[in-house]
Amino acid sequence: MEMIPGDPRTKSDYFHTPNIEKLAANGMRFSAAYAPAAMCTPSRAAVLTGKTPAEIHITTPGPGLGTNAHKLRPPTQLREFPETETSIAEALKPAGYASAYFGKWHLGQGNPGQHGFDVHDGSTSNDTPENSGPDNPKDIFGLNERAIAFMRKSVKEERPFYAQLFHYAVHSPTATKAVSEKKFGTLEKGKRHKNAPFAGMTWDFDQSIAVVLEEIENLGIADKTYIVFMSDNGGPSYPRFGTLDNDPLSKGKTTLYDGGLRVPLIVTGPGIPANTHSAESVIGCDLFPTFCEWAGVYVSGKIDGSSLAPLLNGKASKWDRHVDSLLFHSPHYGRGPDAIPTTAIISNNLKLMKDWGTNSYKLFDLSKDIGEKRDLAATYPEKLQKLITVMDNRLRSVNAQLPIVNSDYDPNAPPPGPRGPGGRGQGRPGGPRGGQGGAPNTAN
Repeated sequence: MEMIPGDPRTKSDYFHTPNIEKLAANGMRFSAAYAPAAMCTPSRAAVLTGKTPAEIHITTPGPGLGTNAHKLRPPTQLREFPETETSIAEALKPAGYASAYFGKWHLGQGNPGQHGFDVHDGSTSNDTPENSGPDNPKDIFGLNERAIAFMRKSVKEERPFYAQLFHYAVHSPTATKAVSEKKFGTLEKGKRHKNAPFAGMTWDFDQSIAVVLEEIENLGIADKTYIVFMSDNGGPSYPRFGTLDNDPLSKGKTTLYDGGLRVPLIVTGPGIPANTHSAESVIGCDLFPTFCEWAGVYVSGKIDGSSLAPLLNGKASKWDRHVDSLLFHSPHYGRGPDAIPTTAIISNNLKLMKDWGTNSYKLFDLSKDIGEKRDLAATYPEKLQKLITVMDNRLRSVNAQLPIVNSDYDPNAPPPGPRGPGGRGQGRPGGPRGGQGGAPNTAN
């Protein structure tokens, strides 16, 4: 899936996703869409609430990595989705929407039913689908069957619905149909992508998308259904995923470089022009107010996201968000040397990154340097200082938790193991091309 038109680097040279490409041909694709975090759990919390993970105080799946080999310790963050937050399901209830949540939850011991969802799979995690059988790897097809049953029931009852599908694919460990792995084992490998099991899993996932799209057509609701396809973080860049490549983006999952944050986003539905492209910087937090606007629901309270509806329907000559920057906050260590306590903001294509361990900054112009290779911090001191002020104000405005100086720091202590917080790594075909996480959402 070529996410930036005319740039072949933004399309895999090995993975095949014909149904995702068909979806994009029917709507708008975004080449500067960002997950709210570089890991899955905080991104899902943000999509559910429209708030940045820094404000929810869920910024990593686990407690955060901290040993005496680290200069900083992570703050104590929430391990459960807060009952005080209003989920998208709860926000849509006044408009009469039935709501369903299928797939990965991984937000503590609670479950989607405690947060307004009428139908759900329970308190699921990465391990939930591992015994789903060879014909249903990652519960790809079972998850869709449950979603289809929910849609059929809602249509029969003439009730508007919201269905959220957070697929386990394409998360590691790899699981794919034997025939799919065989298919890609016989194809010529790409220069950047050559992992046949992962390609097979991506193919299985793509085939499952077709099943949902076909059912929406069969139900006769395609002309009044919005579909959103998005990933919850960028592709991994650590050594055990060496056959995956996020180029032209830098680094990958768990880091706040664009390889860990920039993800695919495709939106189709009524009033959205077919086969269109937007280079606007948008974020997963924007989905909450977008869904609410589509449903005619007033958004009460402070949220980080801004509705994409005016941008999607082409009615806005200039689209502006109500906050002055996108905020990404990771106050803890993760896997790999680049997964360090970091905060980043993006404002008008300028990206500022702060390394909390060294109290230093990097500045990139993403409009000219998508790979974040040229640090402009020393070149533009006035712009640097202005963005530092913006970052500080944003962190204060959301009451962000900051990393803590480690009084027991020992520079001679053995480094931690290769596995950081959150358990298994999350696979993605990489960069602004493949990658599936919380997709698709459908609202009718």
